[in-house]
Amino acid sequence: MSVAARQPLPPELESTEVDERSVLAFQHGFPSELVRWHCHDEYELHYIAESDGKVFIGDYVGAFSAGQLVMTGPRLPHNWISHTNDHDVIPIRDMVVQFRQELIPAIAASAPELKPLLVLLERSHRGIEFSKMAPSRAREWFENMIAADDAARVTLLLDFLLTLSRQTDYRLLSTMPIRSDDDAAALDKVERVTSYVTQNYASDIPLSTVANIVGMSESTFSRFFTKATGNGFTRFLNRVRVAKACELLRDTEEPITDICFSVGFNNVANFNRRFRELKQVTPREYRQQTRLRNAVARSSRTTQA
Repeated sequence: MSVAARQPLPPELESTEVDERSVLAFQHGFPSELVRWHCHDEYELHYIAESDGKVFIGDYVGAFSAGQLVMTGPRLPHNWISHTNDHDVIPIRDMVVQFRQELIPAIAASAPELKPLLVLLERSHRGIEFSKMAPSRAREWFENMIAADDAARVTLLLDFLLTLSRQTDYRLLSTMPIRSDDDAAALDKVERVTSYVTQNYASDIPLSTVANIVGMSESTFSRFFTKATGNGFTRFLNRVRVAKACELLRDTEEPITDICFSVGFNNVANFNRRFRELKQVTPREYRQQTRLRNAVARSSRTTQA
């Protein structure tokens, strides 16, 4: 698996302090120096154009695939890491729109018709995934935003945010609205740990190993990591393992016992307990539910065709 380079993010894409525009729109590939555990002061709309992998938003760990649309609030840490082979290159993986914290509240103060957008902004502090937005529609909007001039971007943004505010099928991702005050050095430490875990989740990872990666004692690292991510390290590791198990339960016919050991759990009872704790269902129930949903979706597509 290839993990993105860990150079600091270019400040012109991370802070409006060095960019006078209220709305930024850009795209990038993978690997990229922009792919890392990070946060910024702006709201962000993020569309995955290609690939699948692991997504980290606040204390949420899950899977992503092409077509995913997510909105994040200010200072909510996040990252997407693609499943790729060494030397794989994805020309355009991410399409991103960022806008200043004060933009929408300032406009809504004079336009009460836009008050629903304030509710949307509040939800985004936990990260929102819009699962029913047609990927082709979302991608077209991002392409238009990237191509538009600065003034047109504001108009397009308002229209799209109003569309999102009317969506009823959405999911809040982080269990809490984490607002990171970490500096670049602290964020880099989290990036190194999350990247290591993403690559080595199937192996035994003692706390001492990840503490050594960032040059901390175990107790200092535990406090640091919990504050930065909203997860204790063991819970974070379990989230990564369960997220991988969900992929295998959904996409393969592997026996549940084999999946348990392949994602790093050392006994089935613990696997079932941690899975239920995070997903509120057992692995078997999860597999049954996803198969049923997939069958319904296929039937719906056939009927529409």
